[in-house]
Amino acid sequence: MAILHTCLNVSDAERSVEWYEQLGFEHSRGFESGDTTNLYVADEDGTELQFSESEGVEPDTEGDLWDHLTVGIEDVDAAFEDIDHHGVVQEPGDQPAASARTAFVKDPDGHVVELIEPLED
Repeated sequence: MAILHTCLNVSDAERSVEWYEQLGFEHSRGFESGDTTNLYVADEDGTELQFSESEGVEPDTEGDLWDHLTVGIEDVDAAFEDIDHHGVVQEPGDQPAASARTAFVKDPDGHVVELIEPLED
């Protein structure tokens, strides 16, 4: 298990990448999902920040600036069944654009946590 990334909702993903690059982060990857652009930067250890920009959405309050915390695990389906989650946001499923199998659940305080495992090539 490892913390892989934290997702921040942003109004301009490219601008966010450029800003974090000034702090020493490096652009690591990105993908499109519907009307949402997802760009990532990584620190020297590989931990990433994800910037999620949705067309027509301007995040402007604390409640919608932070999106989710991502935890890498070996088996999304087993973890989904075993953990004491406090709400299902998205059941386990393959996400080909991200090359991963994911599920989203809530922790005891309602924070969204993404469970992720890489898809086999």
